[in-house]
Amino acid sequence: MAAVSVAAEWQQLYDRYYRKPELYQLRWNHVDLSRNKVACAPFGGPIAAIRDDSKIVQLRSESALRKLRIFTSAGAQISETVWKNPGGRLIGMSWTEDQTLICITQDGTVYRYNLHAQLIEPNLSIGKECFENSVVECVFWGNGVVCVNETFQVFCISDFKNPRAVRMAETGIEDFPLCVAVIEPQYTMSGNVEVLLGVGDHVLLVEEDGVQQVGAGVGPLQKMVVSRNGRYLASFTHDGQLLVMSTDFSNIIFEYNCESALPPEQLSWCGMDSVLLYWDDVLLMVGPFGEPVRYLYDEPIILIPECDGVRILSNTSMEFLQRVPDSTVSIFRIGSTQPAALLYDALDHFDRRSAKADENLRLIRSSLPEVVEACIDAAGHEFDISRQQTLLRAASYGQAFCSHFQRDRIQEMSKTLRVLNAVRNQEIGVPLSIQQYKLLTPSVLIGRLINAHQHLVALRISEYLGLNQEVVIMHWACSKITASLAIPDVSLLEILLDKLKLCKRISYATVAAHADKTGRRKLAAMLIEHEPRSSKQVPLLLSIGEEDTALTKAIECGDTDLVYLVLFHIWQKRPSLEFFGTIQARPLGRDLFISYARCYKHEFLKDFFLSTDQLQEVAFLLWKESWEVAKNPMASKGSPLHGPRIKLIEKAQSLFSETKEHVFESRAADEHAKLLRMQHELEVTTKQAIFVDSSISDTIRTCIVLGNHRAAVKVKTEFKRNDGIGLKFLLWRQSGIGMPWKSFRRRKAHQWVIDHLWRHALMRMKEAYARIGMAKEAADAASQAKDGELFGRLKLTTFAQNAAASSIFDTLRDRLSFQGVS
Repeated sequence: MAAVSVAAEWQQLYDRYYRKPELYQLRWNHVDLSRNKVACAPFGGPIAAIRDDSKIVQLRSESALRKLRIFTSAGAQISETVWKNPGGRLIGMSWTEDQTLICITQDGTVYRYNLHAQLIEPNLSIGKECFENSVVECVFWGNGVVCVNETFQVFCISDFKNPRAVRMAETGIEDFPLCVAVIEPQYTMSGNVEVLLGVGDHVLLVEEDGVQQVGAGVGPLQKMVVSRNGRYLASFTHDGQLLVMSTDFSNIIFEYNCESALPPEQLSWCGMDSVLLYWDDVLLMVGPFGEPVRYLYDEPIILIPECDGVRILSNTSMEFLQRVPDSTVSIFRIGSTQPAALLYDALDHFDRRSAKADENLRLIRSSLPEVVEACIDAAGHEFDISRQQTLLRAASYGQAFCSHFQRDRIQEMSKTLRVLNAVRNQEIGVPLSIQQYKLLTPSVLIGRLINAHQHLVALRISEYLGLNQEVVIMHWACSKITASLAIPDVSLLEILLDKLKLCKRISYATVAAHADKTGRRKLAAMLIEHEPRSSKQVPLLLSIGEEDTALTKAIECGDTDLVYLVLFHIWQKRPSLEFFGTIQARPLGRDLFISYARCYKHEFLKDFFLSTDQLQEVAFLLWKESWEVAKNPMASKGSPLHGPRIKLIEKAQSLFSETKEHVFESRAADEHAKLLRMQHELEVTTKQAIFVDSSISDTIRTCIVLGNHRAAVKVKTEFKRNDGIGLKFLLWRQSGIGMPWKSFRRRKAHQWVIDHLWRHALMRMKEAYARIGMAKEAADAASQAKDGELFGRLKLTTFAQNAAASSIFDTLRDRLSFQGVS
């Protein structure tokens, strides 16, 4: 009997069955579809309605102001707003894939609204041509629209996510087209939108770069609509024929005489199996075979195409017309003896404790896996919860006798149905079928619930399906802040934290940023304290004016990049003295600032050191700047730039002299300035740029080489140098004059210099003797140098093949008793 009652609701179209269950009794009041422009979103989406200003209607108890109202599919009002937009009459209205409401007025202005009737700025424009020549018709699809203006020009916006109006090729027509249809870009060979215009007895195919005539002789066409897959075109001709043909017009699939030349108000595909035509009081469903099915209505309706059927909206109800799935037909068709029907019947017998249950199971045992799958599939396509449960029980009953079946299929379907039943609830109003749910995906469904402020359902579904709950909670928190202007910050913080703590890795910074954006800076500061990630915490603290806290947090986390970010922000925002006081109390921040300023901001760093009484640091900077002056290409030897350089060094010496701890640096700077003056004078007098930046010894040596002994003595006296013997030795060595070794050996002064030079000379002599084969002389030189390592190296390498030389080295080794030479 249950099967009979189910099948009794079906209508047969040739060999296929269709059903039209009622989804909701609508909750709205005083909404007449005949008086309003209505836009319905697919996938069980919202409904937008506004009074049609192209009709003369009687105002009952409503306001004269037009209101844009948005409802759920169950008729519950979500939001409303007064329509005050200029631009002339409203021509078209539709929802995009992300549930943004698009409204196009006569002058080509595009207004966008979100689900809560809030205008999204900025407004868009289709173009100057539409402003000058009004828009007459709009055809929407997915995320795009095609508009035709009074001069028969065609314009297209292919994606509202990247809105750019494109003018299509000139049509060359002189009368307004009878009908317009669009083939979406993903179904065309070119990948661009193709617009079909019904003109005369043919159709114009309009693209961006050209127009071609197709379908000659099929018209005139009064209505056209393209199937969801872009392969077929359903059209209504001037003589009452319904033609279904391929979109390339190569062949006609089928035709049907509707017995009325009056074009239908609406023409729509029902899945891919049939076409619906609606006149004032009748809905006609036509298939490729068999007699059409008629549904009578005594109130206006709107057809909402879906991927697996059509939702039918009337003034009082929402229905869903769909083809009955094959699995459901096999179970509930009247008189069915299919294995799935026998399993369903076996469950009924089992519940009544009848032996007939076992008999049915024996009949279908060979096909039991397929039968169980059919029951699961039929349960998924049902809207009635009790019928879902019965079908799943039948599947579970059959699975108990089936060893070769995927055990988690029933669990998966149960999960899916729980989600679908939750969103189908009249309070939520999203009547998704299982096919729509799979095509939409759970994450998109959760996003839509969030946008509709159904946060609790979205959170429970996310938790149930194991999806990320953070997005739901963050959106709830931001919405709560926006809607709770009257709640004090402390109280609201407790409410928010109670929910935010549900997710361990949630971004408090994002919620705090929203609080700051809504003008609740104190709440934002309290929220940001709970953000564990400094990389998100510090920038937000800066944006809300908490620079000191941001600097403290950045220093605590030890991230130098964050510290520099805060330092630069404070640097630009605060006066210098206040900035210096801020960083002086924080050693890490101070040191990082000094490191940066030493490289790029000397003047600012000097101000900092002066403000903190660090005169010696200023002196060091001045001294460093003097060397930077020397590196200047313009500061050539003998240049007047040495005047500023000396002044810098003198300033440094003056600052050093003010501190007792830097006596050495003060004297060094004083002598450096004196030396630079003398070197500059020498370059001027000798006209040779060879003195500046050389050492005192090099300056004296250069003077002696140039024969300017008086200048050398002056430099030596000025700087009290007592290394005359060493200098003379260097000069003799430089000039190539024979070196008086014995006189140097008799002198005790500068003994270490003499010993070193004497040893160096002996080594040079040894190498020379060795190169010309004089073993005895080389050995004598090595012995005088008292270098055992050198002695051994000569014996083992240079004279290894000379027996006489080796004998000489052995004799000297025994005499001198060198260690480590063998």
